[in-house]
Amino acid sequence: MRRPRRTEDGKDKATARDELRKAILAGEYMPGERLVEAQLIERFGASRFNIRLALQDLSGEGLVEIQRNRGAQVRKISLAETIEITQVRMVLEGLVAAQAAERVTDEEASELDEIGLLMRRAVESGEFRRYSDLNARLHALVRRIAGHATADRLIDTLRAQLARHQFMLSLLPGRPLVSLPQHERIITAIRDRDPEAAESAMRDHIASVVEVLRSLEEPGLI
Repeated sequence: MRRPRRTEDGKDKATARDELRKAILAGEYMPGERLVEAQLIERFGASRFNIRLALQDLSGEGLVEIQRNRGAQVRKISLAETIEITQVRMVLEGLVAAQAAERVTDEEASELDEIGLLMRRAVESGEFRRYSDLNARLHALVRRIAGHATADRLIDTLRAQLARHQFMLSLLPGRPLVSLPQHERIITAIRDRDPEAAESAMRDHIASVVEVLRSLEEPGLI
């Protein structure tokens, strides 16, 4: 078995890629910002070869755009594309919710209940950043329960492209009060082992995200 390529003391491609992805999603590199190889080599402690491979991987995920003779930059995503990506997510996550309802165990149902309770407490206390974190945790748990590897991989790619925008939406005034009962409906349907209700609840939830996006004015690019 071949080992990942490393410099003598440097990081392999996968490590450099994962750390750069995390930095992009955290907003440390903004849409349209150039990703200068020399700076990435110094920051992430990887060889030029592995940095270039990492950038190619992130280009495949839609996070980075590589232009001939101009190098790499964080990819800009238009509002129209954001809506299209979210519509695709709606179909995939509906499928995942339905399968989760078919596979959920009593222990997993209790874990869903716990997250739902924490989400409600976060909304009641105005802790909207915590609510955003719990939102991500809930969706991740539903996917884990479903165990649909192909849908999971596709959703990961789509969500990565929209991560910064999803965080912004979760902090919009009044948005948590709208999405909380939607999440609770998803939890109830999965706990009740009702695939049709779970799929419907998940699709309705993400459809509401699409409606919010459509209500936004195009500020150029997201």
